[in-house]
Amino acid sequence: MIYERAVPISSERHREWSVKMGTSYGFAQNVNSVPLLAAEFLSAAQDYAIVFAGDDKTVFPSVILGMRENENGHVNAAGAWTGGYIPAFLRRYPFVFARSDDGQTFTLCIDEEFEGFNKDGRGERMFDADGNRTQFLTNMLTFTREYQALFERTQMFGDRLLKHGLLQPAQAQFTLPGGQTASLAGFFTVDRAKLKELPADVLAEMARTDELELCYVHLQSLNNLTPMARRIAEAAAPSIRDEAAQTPAEAGV
Repeated sequence: MIYERAVPISSERHREWSVKMGTSYGFAQNVNSVPLLAAEFLSAAQDYAIVFAGDDKTVFPSVILGMRENENGHVNAAGAWTGGYIPAFLRRYPFVFARSDDGQTFTLCIDEEFEGFNKDGRGERMFDADGNRTQFLTNMLTFTREYQALFERTQMFGDRLLKHGLLQPAQAQFTLPGGQTASLAGFFTVDRAKLKELPADVLAEMARTDELELCYVHLQSLNNLTPMARRIAEAAAPSIRDEAAQTPAEAGV
């Protein structure tokens, strides 16, 4: 989604490189949704709508960030994050694990196209002068390893929803500045009625694993869709008015 050239990290290749993270999210300007871990539901549900993306074979939770395809309403023109909670998928960037063909080995990689990846000493060094990992790189390795473990646990949650037929196709409709309409489709939501009809033993197991709570947090988060659309539309309105106020010469006509 956001990675352009992820390569394995090595002291031979990256000893002189530094990484400056957390100051610009320009890399996420063109994504209107990103994967969300189950462990993030409570934090993300305060600001965003949580849905499920995928097909009838595999699904994964996602958080909606924009009203139109290829548009993130929570990153401004300067690349600053203007929303609330920042999903871990974005916070771990430019780092990511690559899985071996047999699925047994993971290698920490970095996207060398990341704008904060530099040889100017900006941010944090990944290796010291002797080629040893810095504390920063060790922390990112730990964070990425924990992310991967939580990712796999979240996949199990999605598999259970599919197994019990709890998901239904859904779409959202928005009214944009100027009266235009837009819609988002291609995602799933939990069917509340089917959830209530589950056998007692399945409900008990989902309650024990906190998956039942996740279902209701997801359903409650859908109430954020309309307020989110309103905030994004209001933020876009000034630029639209500015464009409308241009003279023909200013507009290039």
